[in-house]
Amino acid sequence: MSNAASPDWGLEQIVADLRASREERHRTRHPLGIRELPSRDAVVNIVAGLRAALFPTHYGAPDLTDESIDYYVGQTLDSTLRLLAEQIRRALRFLPDSTLASDDALRTRAFEVAREFGRQLPGIRALLVSDIQAAFTGDPAAQHITEILLCYPGVWAMTHHRLAHALHRLGVPLLARFINEIAHSATGIDIHPGAQIGSSFFIDHGTGVVIGETAIIGERVRLYQAVTLGAKSFAADLDGTLVKGNARHPIVEDDVVIYAGATILGRVTIGRGSVIGGNVWLTHSVPPGSSVRQGKVREIERGDEGA
Repeated sequence: MSNAASPDWGLEQIVADLRASREERHRTRHPLGIRELPSRDAVVNIVAGLRAALFPTHYGAPDLTDESIDYYVGQTLDSTLRLLAEQIRRALRFLPDSTLASDDALRTRAFEVAREFGRQLPGIRALLVSDIQAAFTGDPAAQHITEILLCYPGVWAMTHHRLAHALHRLGVPLLARFINEIAHSATGIDIHPGAQIGSSFFIDHGTGVVIGETAIIGERVRLYQAVTLGAKSFAADLDGTLVKGNARHPIVEDDVVIYAGATILGRVTIGRGSVIGGNVWLTHSVPPGSSVRQGKVREIERGDEGA
């Protein structure tokens, strides 16, 4: 066969088999057919625009001045919120109550959600500043705020989460999940957008941290790498389908520190001011002020004291 000849891949049969897989045997498409999907590239650009509007001197244009900064923020927000409204419109189509809604109705609803989201940005920025200050206070290696904003994966992940959580509460869970998964890919920190996280939250190092959908975290909480706030079990219907939305992740009260590798599972409460040691496996609640460490380590320490 010459290089110029068209190769015989047997495409006709392959295409037919793929259609049968899509439409009959292994269907994943929505019952109402092909739909516009939210664009990952667009969401990346939206988050970049929102970061630039929230922290323009760090993520925005390099030549901003006191005279130009407000104009830059306004222009950036206008273009970013327009992009966001379009992606919200696409995501809303996947909600059960929007299946049969008209495009005009979805477009109007998307604009209203995007506008309300825009109004929440000052509050989101305030939470992020508290997270940045917690990182600066909690890490002796931190030299200045700029280093934290540009280099700390925990702050990067929390920027995505604060934005995603707002969209989740506004009824756009698919787009919210998109935003947090982008941060997950970049940092190794996996936070479900439904998780409720208080102010001054600091994830040190961060790689491998997992925070589940129904987790509730108080103020001034610090986590280290590879901490899991997960579910212990999953309730199912009679047909074996998992029940969605049950509260199944931990509640972590204010001023708690959880060290590297700790795993806390189920709807348990970690009392205010507690310290959970590294590599602890915990499936029960602990009262305020607790200090939880591995049993073997505690026994060795007691043995040393009596030697």
